[in-house]
Parts: sequence; structure tokens; C-alpha cells
Amino acid sequence: MKQENIFLFVPNLIGYARIIFAFIAFYFMPTSHLTASFFYLLSGFLDAFDGYAARALNQGTHFGAMLDMLTDRCTTMCLLVNLAMLYPESALWFQLSMSLDVASHWLHLHSTVVKGAESHKSIDLSGNRILRVYYSSRPVLFVMCAGNELFYCMLYLLCFGEGPPIPFNSPFLPGHTGLFRFALWVCAPFAVTKSLISLVHLVCASCNMAALDAAERAKRK
Repeated sequence: MKQENIFLFVPNLIGYARIIFAFIAFYFMPTSHLTASFFYLLSGFLDAFDGYAARALNQGTHFGAMLDMLTDRCTTMCLLVNLAMLYPESALWFQLSMSLDVASHWLHLHSTVVKGAESHKSIDLSGNRILRVYYSSRPVLFVMCAGNELFYCMLYLLCFGEGPPIPFNSPFLPGHTGLFRFALWVCAPFAVTKSLISLVHLVCASCNMAALDAAERAKRK
């Protein structure tokens, strides 16, 4: 029987496309903000399809799960590096956001591997309710991730202008408010909530690792 080529599974091909689009985005970030934003958001948008393809085609793999998670973390981290250069007065907050995002996902992934879970998105039903809803509801996960990425992308675009003017009047919006700033305000609650979820993520993963350590020490005694 011919061995399957995991690297050519459809979800993984989508993952490679995401990496290429992200690379194009970062290449154009210093010179063409609209081109950079288009390819960055396209890379993020495809994230909604690799998981669907994996389930539909029965091509879910550990490699694909790692590729997906690392692409998410690295692309967001690279954008935050650019934002730290564009907003030097806020560099500390971008550094903290990067650190929290990477640390929470890495520690959670390590704890699930030690526990023997099949995916970093596998949540024990007896675990934290917030994380359970976050990972078990695909619409919630998509909206939170999309809102977070749009927030940072709008911060990037605002360095170059307000964007097209909002075509409607509101007592809550100044007359000169552009699309980029309006989208930033809309997405800000999602970005803040996702950061809080990452903090919960980190605390729960730390508790899981401590519980595993305690169980192993008890066995040795």
C-alpha cells in the first residue's frame, strides 16, 4: 500500500499558501500599506478553511495542527514587531501582547501533549468554561481571532491615513472619522477580550502542568 504524503494534504497546502501570503505582506509593509494589509488579511482569512478541509477530507494531522498554530503565532508576532516600530511609545504593550500570545499557546500545547490530547484545541470538559466555549464553538473562535487580527491591521493602516470616510453620520463619530478608525473601534473589544482569554489560557495551562507534576511526584513516592 502506497504511503500517503502528509505534506501534500489539502489543509497543509492551504497552510503553505498562508505562509507565502504572509511573507508577501511583510515584504510590502515598509512600502505599500494597502498591498501589505490585503495579503495579511488574506493569509488570516484562509485560516478558516484549513480546519474545514481537514475535517471534510479526513486529512487532520499533527503536522497540520502545528503548522496552523505556528503560522498564526508567527504572523501576528511579525505584525506586532512592525507596530512596535511604527508606535514606539507603545512598544512595551506590543511586546507584552506577543509574549502573552506565544507563552499561553506554547504552555497549553505542551500540557496537552503531556496529557496525551490529540490537538492543542482539545479542551477537557471539566476544565475552564471560558476556554471550553472559545475552542468548542467555531463561530466564537472565528469572530474572536478575526476581530483581533483586524484590530492590529487597522492600527497599521492608521499610520498612513484614516481611510475612506464613513458614509453615515452618528453623534458618537466625528465627521472626519474614516473607515480604518471606525473598524479599529469596532474590533477593539475583541482584541482586549482575546488578550484576557490568553491570560486565562496561560493560568489554566500552568495549573494543568503543575497538576501533572504533582501526579508524577505522587506516583514516584
